Amino acid sequence: MAEPTAQLRKDNHYVPQLYLKQWMRNGKIPTYRLMVPHDNCRLWKDQSLKSIAFLQHFYTYHVAGKGDTDEFERWLDSEFERPAEEAITRVVNGRQLTPEHWRDLIRFAVAQDVRTPARFREFMERQSSTLEPLLKDVTSTAVHKLEQAAQRRVPVSGAGSNDTPSPRLNVPLNVSIERRPGGDGLLKVETILGRKLWIESCRYLLSHTVSRLLSQRWTILHAPEGMTWPTSDDPVVRLNYIDDSNYDFHGGWDRTNGNIFLPLSPKHLMFTQVRSSLPRRGTVLSKPYAQQIRKMIVEHADRYIFSIDESDIQSIRPRKVAPLALERERQMWRTWHEMQSKAETAYSFKNSTER
Repeated sequence: MAEPTAQLRKDNHYVPQLYLKQWMRNGKIPTYRLMVPHDNCRLWKDQSLKSIAFLQHFYTYHVAGKGDTDEFERWLDSEFERPAEEAITRVVNGRQLTPEHWRDLIRFAVAQDVRTPARFREFMERQSSTLEPLLKDVTSTAVHKLEQAAQRRVPVSGAGSNDTPSPRLNVPLNVSIERRPGGDGLLKVETILGRKLWIESCRYLLSHTVSRLLSQRWTILHAPEGMTWPTSDDPVVRLNYIDDSNYDFHGGWDRTNGNIFLPLSPKHLMFTQVRSSLPRRGTVLSKPYAQQIRKMIVEHADRYIFSIDESDIQSIRPRKVAPLALERERQMWRTWHEMQSKAETAYSFKNSTER
C-alpha cells in the first residue's frame, strides 16, 4: 500500500496561531483593520484564530517534476514555530528560561521578521532596483573570467580544495549562452522576481545569517499596571531611534544600540538593545516609556492590529477608507498563486529544456 500523501497546506498563517492566541479574549482575537472599504465598518471585530493573518498559498511554490510544495511552510512550523511554543508559555507564566529557550525565542523572532507580507513588499521594491544591476555585474565578472581562462587555455578555476566553502543563496537562475553567427556568444542570466526568489532569500537568512544573532542578549519587559502591549500582522519592530519624534523602522539586527522588540503577550515584551546592557528580566517599564513602545508597535503594523485594550489605537493610527486600493490588493492576492505558479512553472520548464 502506498504511503498517504500529506495534504497541501494552502492557508499559510504568516503570524502563527500559537503566537497570536496570547491575545485571545473570549475565544476570539480583537482586530482593528487599518484599511477599510467604507466608514460604516466596525472599528473592532473579533476574529477566530484560523481566519486572521493568513494568505492562501503565500509560501507554496512550484518544483519542476513535482508540482506545488508547501515544504517551506512546514519548515517554518517545525524549525521555528513549534520549538518556540514552550518558551513563549514559560515567558507568559513567569517560569525560568534556559539558554535553549532563549535560542528558540530568538529564532522565532527572526523568522517572524522575515515572513510577513510587509517584508515581501519591501523585498520586491528593493530587488526591483538592485537585482538587474547585480545580475549584470555577476555576468560581466563571469564573462571576464571565462575570457581570461580561454586566453591562457586553462580550465576555469573554482574553489580550491583547501578553501572553506561559504553558504550560498539558492537563487533560481537560468544561465544560457546564445550562439552568434561569428562564433562568439551572448551569456544570458535570468531569474524570476517573485515568490520563489523571496522564499529562497528567507531560507538563506534563516539557515545561515540567524546563527550570528544567537549570541545577542535579550530580556523580557513588562507593561505597567493599566497598560498592555498590542501586536500586529508585522509584529517584530526594528527601531532606528534618534529621539521621540525622529525614528523609523528600518533598523538592522546587527546594528549597535539598535532596539528590536516583539510583544509575546499583552504583558510581556521581548526586547534587546544591540551590544548594550539590558534591564533585568521582569522589569516593569514606566508608563511614559511603555506608552512610546505601544505607539511604535501600532505605527509599525501593516494591515491589522490585535489588542485587548482598544482605547487609544484609533487615535494613534486612524484607519484609512480606501475602497479602490483595498480591492486592488484583494484582487492581487486572489490571483497570487495562479500568477506566481505560472511564472515558476514556465521557468522550471525552460530550465529543464535548456539543460
